[in-house]
Amino acid sequence: MSDVYVLDSFAVLALLGNEPGSQEVSEVFQKAQKCLAQVLMSWVNLGEVAYIVERRWGKEKVFQMLGIMEGTCIKLIEAGRELSLEAAIIKAKHPLAYADAFAAALAVRECGILITGTPEFEVLGDMVEIQWLEQRQS
Repeated sequence: MSDVYVLDSFAVLALLGNEPGSQEVSEVFQKAQKCLAQVLMSWVNLGEVAYIVERRWGKEKVFQMLGIMEGTCIKLIEAGRELSLEAAIIKAKHPLAYADAFAAALAVRECGILITGTPEFEVLGDMVEIQWLEQRQS
């Protein structure tokens, strides 16, 4: 059975910006292209990437980002009723951003490894396996 990885916005932004952690995210995509892993992301988290990309680099870069994402092996998951409620339960119990709760809920549901560098995920303890990415220097 192949590994399942769930990306949050931190992971995708690291990849797009060639920031610390981008190599690890790239390696996960390479594993997925060889059918050794599955890469998942919720549309909520991709929406988060879209607004951050627009703020940082402009609207034109959003379209480029979407084209890049569509060219990868990532499987985008609709929020839907089940995932939204699972995220709400996580958000109610933990001080996470709501979008982050979607990434956590997806990782829990799929028994996946959450790839992030967002320190707020530390509150999840043993709820989900996390592959920590290096944070960029401010």
